[in-house]
Amino acid sequence: MSRHARARGNSASTEHFFEMLAFYRDRVRERICELVPRQRYRRILYGPMLEYPLRDGKGFRPALCLAACQACGGRIEEALDTAAALELFHNAFLIHDDIEDASESRRGEPTLHAKYGVAIATNVGDGLNMLALRTMLGNTRTLGLERALTLIFEVERMARESTEGQAIELDWVRHNRGDLSVTDYLRMIRKKTCWYTCMAPLRCGALIAGVRPRELAPFTVFGFKIGAGFQIQDDILNLTAEEALYGKEIGGDIAEGKRTLMVLHLLRQAARDDRERVLALYATERAAKTEDDVTFVLDRMRRYGSIDYAAGIARRMALSAQRVFDERLAWLPPSPYRRFLQEMILYMIERPL
Repeated sequence: MSRHARARGNSASTEHFFEMLAFYRDRVRERICELVPRQRYRRILYGPMLEYPLRDGKGFRPALCLAACQACGGRIEEALDTAAALELFHNAFLIHDDIEDASESRRGEPTLHAKYGVAIATNVGDGLNMLALRTMLGNTRTLGLERALTLIFEVERMARESTEGQAIELDWVRHNRGDLSVTDYLRMIRKKTCWYTCMAPLRCGALIAGVRPRELAPFTVFGFKIGAGFQIQDDILNLTAEEALYGKEIGGDIAEGKRTLMVLHLLRQAARDDRERVLALYATERAAKTEDDVTFVLDRMRRYGSIDYAAGIARRMALSAQRVFDERLAWLPPSPYRRFLQEMILYMIERPL
């Protein structure tokens, strides 16, 4: 195939992917707007609940749930409430995560706690969790008790894994860990990010379509690979993207002291003086860090090749995800939904924003 033919194929593939992603996102947003109560507490609770879900996010978590369901022969109507609940849980996590990290912006606008204060933002996050749980319980009417309870156990595990992963990362920051390995990082993001970003949505979609729990392992492995690739790419974008397009503050991970692959590589490769200064800066409270401090760390990451190193691991994750898809999910029949899941691999590690 010629280079121009490949380019046309890639363009068509990208167009298909984003059309489906937008379709799924719009369906889920419509459903969330229906689920959020419209009553006298709208100004102080239910209105703010809609702020993060209606901001300019991609919505690929619920999209994975819906596409997996359809790829396995299920109906989108059966999975819509679960997909909406996953998005509600996700936005609750974001609100609480922003508070824990003292983040200033989310999806191009002030974080909820910056806008309303920590107390109100915390309560809104709690409310989103309760609304998500109520939505999952509604599956007892549409999917039957057995499948509904199976899905609730899936979501419970997702939430548990995510909070354990968050606890690990917060502990690393608190104790200014400088001795972590790639394995440590992958174990942490498997819990914190991969379960609720990819693994649980894929598993839930398959379960709704009638896939038996003992047959979910390929979705779990595939979800981990693309989830890890996504998180590494997100860490890279936090350093390299334009803030107006990225939607979050550039360099925020450095300011927060997060242990990304780039930091781990830098601490292993840097000369002694650079390593000691980086560790000293990471031990400094966010409010005391200056723009020059963040610039110094970013400059050293570039000098020691840490960003390129992380990008290489993200690419290897994508190649591994492709092998899993080709070998262990080959039974999925050809369809636009199967194609969407496959195209997600490239999107996760090559998305410019």
